[in-house]
Amino acid sequence: MVREIPLGEITLRRYEKPYDSSKRELVRKICLSIGLLQPGDSRDVVVDILMALENSRKERKEISSFEVGELVRKIRKENSLDEKGLAESNIRRQLKRLRDLMLIDKNKNLYRLSEFESLSEIFQKKIEQFIIPQTIERIKEYLEKLDNQ
Repeated sequence: MVREIPLGEITLRRYEKPYDSSKRELVRKICLSIGLLQPGDSRDVVVDILMALENSRKERKEISSFEVGELVRKIRKENSLDEKGLAESNIRRQLKRLRDLMLIDKNKNLYRLSEFESLSEIFQKKIEQFIIPQTIERIKEYLEKLDNQ
């Protein structure tokens, strides 16, 4: 039986250049660009979670999911955004999505951007050099198999 569940998945989107964007808008475009958000999504708590983790990275501080939730509330209030999606269970689900994409690490229920690296370094090392080549290689295997049938 062939598995229909993907072993890994990545979505990449290209947007316009980031001219005079706010920090939140830059993080939102990053989330859209790597498939953490869908175009038109109104539920964008993952943007604020990533912002909270980016801010704590600069202080080299690991934070709990509860602290992430508190920081997200603060960010959303500062940006006059609604507080939908701030349930602890949703915060943990979004943190898991970020872990699955290897953007963040979890150690003793504390979270941080992977090894306190910048998002650009994480993207290069984990997505560009690791996930994408493996995905392309597997697609090529399927294409070769089809060619030989």
